[in-house]
Amino acid sequence: MERAIRFYKNAKGQWYADIPEWNGDLEDLQMVEGADTLLEWVSKSKEECTLLMADNRIEDAEILTLIYARETNLGGGGDYILETFQGDFKNHKLWLCNVTEFVFKQLPEKIYFKEA
Repeated sequence: MERAIRFYKNAKGQWYADIPEWNGDLEDLQMVEGADTLLEWVSKSKEECTLLMADNRIEDAEILTLIYARETNLGGGGDYILETFQGDFKNHKLWLCNVTEFVFKQLPEKIYFKEA
């Protein structure tokens, strides 16, 4: 599955995913615990960016690898690692909440992404 997702900063500088079909709380779409840092890198500190994301390999994509699936009482979703970004070693850990499962219909072992 491939999907372009827009991410944007609110007036407080907090990152959110723009997923129109999400019926949950807006807070569920906030990017925290390292995902916000990744979006700063991708956007080069701009106010928004759009990422093409997939659970299958896409050409010239960066790769997030699942290292731990969290139980619901720990926030659900999964902890991922980004070993490299744009050719630089990062070893950056981040959390993607259960909205990831909503988007992909599962918690992917790998998420491929690049700017759309």
